[in-house]
Amino acid sequence: MAESDSMDFQLEPLRRPGHAGHVKRCLVGLPSSQTDNDGARLALAFYCIGSLDLLGVINEKVPPDERDSWRSWIWEQQTRGRYGTGFRPSPFMTSGAILDQTQEYGQYDTPHLIMTYTALLSLAILRDDFSALDRQGLVKFLKACQTEDGSFTTVPKSGDTDLRTLYCAFAISSMLNDWSGIDVERALSFVASCRTYEGGYGGPTYIALAAIYLAPAGSKRLTPAERQKSVQWLVNNQASSGGFRGRTNKEADACYCFWCGAALKILGAEGLVDSLALAKFISECQFRYGGIGKAPGENPDPYHTYLSLAALSIYPPPLDQNSTAKTSWEFEKLDPLLNAREGTVKWLREHIAKPGSR
Repeated sequence: MAESDSMDFQLEPLRRPGHAGHVKRCLVGLPSSQTDNDGARLALAFYCIGSLDLLGVINEKVPPDERDSWRSWIWEQQTRGRYGTGFRPSPFMTSGAILDQTQEYGQYDTPHLIMTYTALLSLAILRDDFSALDRQGLVKFLKACQTEDGSFTTVPKSGDTDLRTLYCAFAISSMLNDWSGIDVERALSFVASCRTYEGGYGGPTYIALAAIYLAPAGSKRLTPAERQKSVQWLVNNQASSGGFRGRTNKEADACYCFWCGAALKILGAEGLVDSLALAKFISECQFRYGGIGKAPGENPDPYHTYLSLAALSIYPPPLDQNSTAKTSWEFEKLDPLLNAREGTVKWLREHIAKPGSR
């Protein structure tokens, strides 16, 4: 997309207090419009806790005893069994035995790969020391989720695979600094098989590119021609509204401001994004009482709130130094590969890595 033609557009201050209030309310209880997501509470917790982290208010807005209770609740979802150790999506999967960490999971309450990724990030945001983490069991869990074609299932031995689960396996391996639980080259071959003629991938292109660039040194990256094709496809997905769309000819969606924007950052092409137009689009997606929706006029939710704030962490609008709104649009830098604030990633890498691996 060309540089914004709307340079005279005056951005109002980002409604930071309202967004913090929205995700805090969702941590206490979901609004009726979002109760269908109750079975994925660990993911919802991450979007809420992560939003507070990006806004820089988690210590200010959340008392220490409340943060302690969140940490305890997340650890209660860690579960061990025949396929190793990971985290359940929610307490709904058990009938009261979840507090008994010595009891092994059964056939229908195995850990979930995506939720394990979000649990580890949430604990890092909450500055847990990870002393309760079963690292060896986690490596075993990753191994149980990889299939013959290199992809990963969401739960051990299930038939449900896509690039999201592969990315989570790579992210967890990177966090641990231990890649012994997965066959990296076989997984990268699966990623390559998902590439389309346009330069994107089946599923959010960010997921594929982040996995490729998280892979340990010496792994195959994109060729210059492949990189250029992906950059071209991603840039063309910034719509005239300033937002990004996930597929050609679709409407812009606030979450893709991150999915596409972060992918361009990973490829070193962030200078091609019209950051002012992007901020204008996100501004229009804000709900008056807090939270950000997928598009202007849509109900807010923690998912779109978090990913919009994450996008702004990469692409703050270029406002004049004297603008009264400037400070409200400023964020600490985001690590685009793990999708977390750089300070949180630093804590994670210092505390979660396999002992003796650094």
